[in-house]
Amino acid sequence: MKYKVNLGKKVYEVEVEEGKAMLLDEYEAKAPVPPAAPIVTEASQTPETVHSAIPLPMTPGTQVKSPLPGTVLKVNVAVGDAVKAGDVLMIVEAMKMENEIAAPSDGTVKQIAKEKGASVATGDVLLVI
Repeated sequence: MKYKVNLGKKVYEVEVEEGKAMLLDEYEAKAPVPPAAPIVTEASQTPETVHSAIPLPMTPGTQVKSPLPGTVLKVNVAVGDAVKAGDVLMIVEAMKMENEIAAPSDGTVKQIAKEKGASVATGDVLLVI
């Protein structure tokens, strides 16, 4: 597997295999340049791009956020389900580990923001109770 390791102002590209590691490259770290946002016109939007380009408005309530980046493997609840504090709402896979996302409080599921297969970042809202 190849990794980029940032140490101070240097970036090291390292390849790691079972029992050995190899330095591939070393260079000065530069500030990343954010990618330019694509220009979206109504004519260029398909139903799929319209859905993904417009974020859902959040329903008022307790937002359950992802504690880590990963992929939603399983959604154990549906809108309208009553949940108790500690109930497992979702499973998020990160680095080959399944992480249970538990309800922080009792309530009713009002909105599911991320479906099975969705990629999530730390702090992304998964659902609203």
